[in-house]
Amino acid sequence: MTRTATHALPGDLSPRQKLERAIRVDHAGEFGAVRIYAGQLAVMKNGPAKDKVRKMAEQEAHHLETFEALMTTRRVRPTVLAPVWHVAGWALGAATAAMGDKAAMACTVAVEDVIDEHYRAQGKQLDGTEPELCATIEEFRAEEVEHKQMALDEGAEDAPGYLLMRLGIGAGSRMAIWLSERL
Repeated sequence: MTRTATHALPGDLSPRQKLERAIRVDHAGEFGAVRIYAGQLAVMKNGPAKDKVRKMAEQEAHHLETFEALMTTRRVRPTVLAPVWHVAGWALGAATAAMGDKAAMACTVAVEDVIDEHYRAQGKQLDGTEPELCATIEEFRAEEVEHKQMALDEGAEDAPGYLLMRLGIGAGSRMAIWLSERL
C-alpha cells in the first residue's frame, strides 16, 4: 500500500510543520551565509576576491531579509541555534579568509554546493502546496549557484586542502541544515 497525502503515517509532518521547517532552516542558512561573508570581509585584503565576496554578501543579506519577512507573516519561530550560527559562521568565514582568497572561495563552493542540493529538494517537497515560496527558493537557488561559479572562477579549486575543506564544510553545512530544521 502506498502512502498518499490524505493517508499520513504516524510521525509524518503536517503541511504546516513542513512549511515551518522550510522557512526556519532557510532563514538560518541565509543568516549563516551573511555571517560567513562578514567574517571573510573582516579579514580579506582589498582586491577582486573581496569585491566578489561583497557582492555575494549583499545578495545573501537580501535573502535573509526575505526569510525574516516570511517568518513574521507566516508566524514561524527562528532556530534556537541562531547564537551558535552567529559565532560559527563568522569564525568559518574569518578562518577561511585568513588562509587566503582561494580558501575563502573554497568555503563558498562547499556551502553553495550543499545549499543548491537543499533548495532543490525543498522545492520538490513543497511543490504544489507553496508556489510563491517555491518561486522564491528557486530564485535564491539560482543566485547561490552563481556564487559557487564566481568562487570557482576565482580559483577555489586551487586552495590548499580544497577537497578536505569542501568535504568538511559540506558535512558541517548538512548538519547545520538538519539541526536548524528541528531546533
